[in-house]
Amino acid sequence: MKERDFDVTIVGAGLAGLQCARLLAKQGVRVLLADRKPSLEQKIHTTGIFVRRTLEDFDIPEDCIGPVVRNVSLYSPSYRVLNLESKHDEFRVGRMGQLYNRYLNQCRHSDVQWLPAATYLDSVQINDRSIVRFSLDNSITSVSTRFLIGADGASSRVARHLQLDTNQEMIVGLENVYSDVPRAGAPRLHCFLNPKLAPGYIAWVACDGEHAHVGVGGYVNRFDPASALPTFEKEIRKIFDVRQCQRIERRGGRIPVGGVLKRIANTRGLLIGDAAGAVSPLTAGGLDPCMRLSTLAAKVTTEFLATEDAVALQRYSGQLFRSRFVSRIWARRVAAQINSKFLTEVGFAALRLPFFTKLAAHVFFGRGSFPDVEPVIAAEVQTFET
Repeated sequence: MKERDFDVTIVGAGLAGLQCARLLAKQGVRVLLADRKPSLEQKIHTTGIFVRRTLEDFDIPEDCIGPVVRNVSLYSPSYRVLNLESKHDEFRVGRMGQLYNRYLNQCRHSDVQWLPAATYLDSVQINDRSIVRFSLDNSITSVSTRFLIGADGASSRVARHLQLDTNQEMIVGLENVYSDVPRAGAPRLHCFLNPKLAPGYIAWVACDGEHAHVGVGGYVNRFDPASALPTFEKEIRKIFDVRQCQRIERRGGRIPVGGVLKRIANTRGLLIGDAAGAVSPLTAGGLDPCMRLSTLAAKVTTEFLATEDAVALQRYSGQLFRSRFVSRIWARRVAAQINSKFLTEVGFAALRLPFFTKLAAHVFFGRGSFPDVEPVIAAEVQTFET
């Protein structure tokens, strides 16, 4: 790395960091993108399910996503099933390593400086700049930057050094990724409600006919994912038998479910993706919020760098979004309290009633995973000025 001085330094090259970096670079911003992994195909954390709204609004390359999934099956602890089917192309599972590398190539083509295998250490403000330190090749490398963006995950170190909010409520997920999956039947998302195997969340099989992601998720203080996952795979053999598949990858990580954090920006930098809590509290889906918030972050950052006016950063406030998540946050709190298989069975029985079946379909097939950021901002600004 020849340069040591940048307009923006982004820590973390997941989907959030890559999206923000490539948009900033298109505006002529000098960007350093750093990640602790030497290769973006290593240690992927997300299942990578893109919803219809994301696929319609963003340029996700066709060869980086799998076949269309329209069918969802919900299972009770006793494996009673409720099938839902959409008229639309609802989900596609991303080939995340391939997508990350595609976006990284776009970044580098736009002159983003790429710093792999670099572990973020800290940042210190000196006048109007930050000195950011990385551990690289058994030595410490420092760069100077006008603005620092944290895309370093749910337990963001950048957030702490910028004195911004940090995630307090998280679940943990663990999954195996398989190839050579059975091709009988339509691609389907299987969701299993089981408070023992997946306390406070779900276990899942996302099968698109090419790959299958089989995983469990829940509150880490209430279960052991490493033992729950093989137990789950064994229990569902009549529904999906992984013994006929080839395991090609294991993924896992923490997922913030407390909603977008309130303080996610100041004059030194801002947070995006999981670092900002940009994940649906109810479904724990993070790709659509990630893309929308990262896109807004690029706009706000470009404006702030051009004007040096902190007013531009007021557009990037978690307070503007949290009001839209009240129902999801409360639903998350209710789900977190359910520890009984009996109560889960009762709730599942209610889902079979027409009203609640429509509600379940709305959760899976609705377009409200994350509010449109610009309309929310415009409404809030208009209210403030009035």
